[in-house]
Amino acid sequence: MTNLRTTTIEQIAHGIVAPSEVWRQQALTYLDTLTKPLGSLGQLEELAAQIVAIRQERFAEEIKKGVYVFAADHGITAEGVSAYPREVTYQMVLNFLAKGAAVNVLAQLHHVDLCVVDVGVDADFQDVPGLLHHKVSRGTRNMLHESAMTDDELAQALAIGKEIGDRAFAAGQTMIAIGEMGIGNTTSASAITCAVTGVAATETTGRGAGVSPEAHAHKMGVVQAIVERHFGEPSSDRSPLEILRCVGGLEIAAMAGTILAAARHQLVIVADGFISTAAAALAVAISPEVRGYLIAGHQSEEPGHKLLLNHLKLTPVLKLNMRLGEGTGAVLAMPVLESAMALYTQMATFSSAGVSGASQ
Repeated sequence: MTNLRTTTIEQIAHGIVAPSEVWRQQALTYLDTLTKPLGSLGQLEELAAQIVAIRQERFAEEIKKGVYVFAADHGITAEGVSAYPREVTYQMVLNFLAKGAAVNVLAQLHHVDLCVVDVGVDADFQDVPGLLHHKVSRGTRNMLHESAMTDDELAQALAIGKEIGDRAFAAGQTMIAIGEMGIGNTTSASAITCAVTGVAATETTGRGAGVSPEAHAHKMGVVQAIVERHFGEPSSDRSPLEILRCVGGLEIAAMAGTILAAARHQLVIVADGFISTAAAALAVAISPEVRGYLIAGHQSEEPGHKLLLNHLKLTPVLKLNMRLGEGTGAVLAMPVLESAMALYTQMATFSSAGVSGASQ
């Protein structure tokens, strides 16, 4: 690991502490006093307790939400791994800015502030308004033949992520969704999953945006070749920064940086689908305390996503057979999380309502 990357990651991860187990246990105890059968709110109770553990004495404050969509291109698209051409990344960023994408609709509906970040789109946006301009380079290199990023590019992308996490905190946001846009990034996430979990490419690689069965078989072969080139046989014993540099994307590195910074600021972090969960897995590998701040918004159709959720021991809030990205699944989960906290803070207790508790 170079000094540049060591310095960057130390600055980003410095000061991260796990959510309070004391507050979590207090929350679980309090939930048992509410006017309901014990445990009857199911997963909502665990989610409420987790949010209380993160927010601690601020748990009753209004939840202010943001979604950050990181965009970048991938050199691996030259190998025909996607159903869509590379220029769709650029076109979809413009669609986000024109408020025409799924995440725009959901963010507006659920009152979530949306920010789009150009970390590495292979296009010149010049001074397009509404976009956060943080381009490191015009996409990554073709990771089938060389490392996706240089040390300097990785450090820059991580630092941009930190800046975005700091921005969310400064804006008073307490809950953020992490989303992305990048043609070819499911190939990167599949390779990351192989490196993180040690599982073979045939199990981590899905159809992405919808490739044909023949193209899917080709994609699995490409991912396997990438893993063999950079890591040899599948293994879970890899440096997270080396994984990012060799097979990551600029948007994935930036998402990892944002997750680390948001955890340091004690924000609730809602991961979206396969790609953002790959970034989350690397952030947890860098700083294990991050895991307690993560909530899985949903489980996507990508097989690698389920593997990563199991690896992180995260239970998804939703399972809607989605495979869109953009932060859509994470934004959809936010009203469920708000509902969990409303129940926690507004329900009566058996004592206050004068209701008799269970006799056994």
